[in-house]
Amino acid sequence: MGPIAQFKEDAKLAWSTFAATETISGSVAPQLVRFAGIADGTSVLDVGCGTGVVALTAARVGARVTGLDLTPELLQHAKENARTMRVDIDWHEGDVEALPFDDGRFEIVVSQFGHMFAPRPNVALREMLRVLRPGGVIAFSTWPPDVFTGKMFALVAGYAPPPPAGVASPLQWGDPTVVRERLGSAVKDICFDRGTMRMQILSPQHHREFMERHIGPVNKLVRALEASDKQRLAEFRREFEELSSVYFEDNHVRQDFLMTRAVKV
Repeated sequence: MGPIAQFKEDAKLAWSTFAATETISGSVAPQLVRFAGIADGTSVLDVGCGTGVVALTAARVGARVTGLDLTPELLQHAKENARTMRVDIDWHEGDVEALPFDDGRFEIVVSQFGHMFAPRPNVALREMLRVLRPGGVIAFSTWPPDVFTGKMFALVAGYAPPPPAGVASPLQWGDPTVVRERLGSAVKDICFDRGTMRMQILSPQHHREFMERHIGPVNKLVRALEASDKQRLAEFRREFEELSSVYFEDNHVRQDFLMTRAVKV
């Protein structure tokens, strides 16, 4: 297995604990649905759908929704959510770098904090645009590098081994200049907006423990440091809590994000 394929297998395992965050990420899913212009009857692909928070929100307004994710545990939870809500969604286990759909199948392609973790941004974006019909909308939410979640992932990267060659930082998707360059001449009418996700939590210490249990890269790093370097683990935890405390107020942690929307030419 090559380094990119191994990276994806590791990611599939690491993100398997993500389901517990759905009430948090679900709270901002309607913002992306509105921003993308999803409406009754629209054909929508949700890439990196996780437990389905965007897909389910889109289905609730009457869209015809397909959801795709790399991690089977998250898809199983998404299917359970759909049964509870009594909505019909076409779920697929798959890779954004090799989407199993025909060219131009969807009117809208969205991703909420999902496609940004694909190792090769240009491959992922090419596939998302391929399955989008001309005149269709691509829209996604990502984490900018200069606010909490971006700084958190940068902190993790500083303690973790470097990724394989060819794997880009997901935080580049949070830079509008980079996003414009990647979209290039394939789209028109690029538009950006900002939103805020508020994670209800009792303290920065509780926040750090929650993230260790449920956020793939954090969980993976902590398990590695527990086995290899407990002093370095203690340093990481101290830095994490210090960072969290900057964005902690009124028993929540503020997590700002970027939204991008464009029209395929």
